[in-house]
Amino acid sequence: MQPKRNTWQREAVRAALAEARGFVSAQQLHQELRDGGSTIGLATVYRALASLTDTGEADSLQSPEGENLFRSCTMTGHHHHLICRSCGDTRELSATVVEEWTRKVGAEHGFTEIEHVVDLFGLCERCRAKASTQVAAGE
Repeated sequence: MQPKRNTWQREAVRAALAEARGFVSAQQLHQELRDGGSTIGLATVYRALASLTDTGEADSLQSPEGENLFRSCTMTGHHHHLICRSCGDTRELSATVVEEWTRKVGAEHGFTEIEHVVDLFGLCERCRAKASTQVAAGE
């Protein structure tokens, strides 16, 4: 695979993704870039995100609602995510336990070469506290 050319558009997407908190959609990233004065097109943002994902510089996942989301990747190698479904805060998790479990389940059913995607969604401590405060205040 030939290395991707670093264009101003790819660099703009890389920088915006690095500044984003948690996972964001291509549309959200495009809007942030446009709000900042960029003339970049949505199709270009999608292409740049796909390229960054292919090179391991970005993670991609599908939200529970089915939307593709992206974030700047800080861990190398296979890993999983714990994601706040309220604010998008994300923690990268080592894959060790999941890897052992998938091999075991696969072997029990006669499968090999197991591939998987595991992303966990929940509420972070800050959002849980905020929700508790709102409930207590009667909001």
